[in-house]
Amino acid sequence: MLDHLFLSVSDVGRSVAFYTAALAPLGIERKHDYDGKDGPPGHPDLKGFGADGRVFFWLRHGSVQPDAVHVGFVAAGEAQVDAAYAAAIAAGATDRGAPGPRLHYDPRYYAANVLDPDGHSLEFVYKCWQHPSR
Repeated sequence: MLDHLFLSVSDVGRSVAFYTAALAPLGIERKHDYDGKDGPPGHPDLKGFGADGRVFFWLRHGSVQPDAVHVGFVAAGEAQVDAAYAAAIAAGATDRGAPGPRLHYDPRYYAANVLDPDGHSLEFVYKCWQHPSR
């Protein structure tokens, strides 16, 4: 399991607004702002998002290389995938694949794909086999 991920963005304010809206349907919220001056020399300022007592997704200002990143966010069901996709599109994302099964992976793999304002590839995904209680 990953502990955290830093994503470099060109406009922190714009990206904070986008991710606040796009991740809300998944229960992921803006949780913490980290002032880089409190870290080692050269540490960036960070805007942290998380859920369930963890902060795991961080935004920082920096050089954007959207082809280098694809981030998949776990959804608890198909309805959450649909809601996250709709929220992301409403917040300015570019469509890269409407919600639906991704048969090329598995008939039970349900996902939606968008590009964030900097062109980073995002996926909202529900894999029923990873949610045994459902």
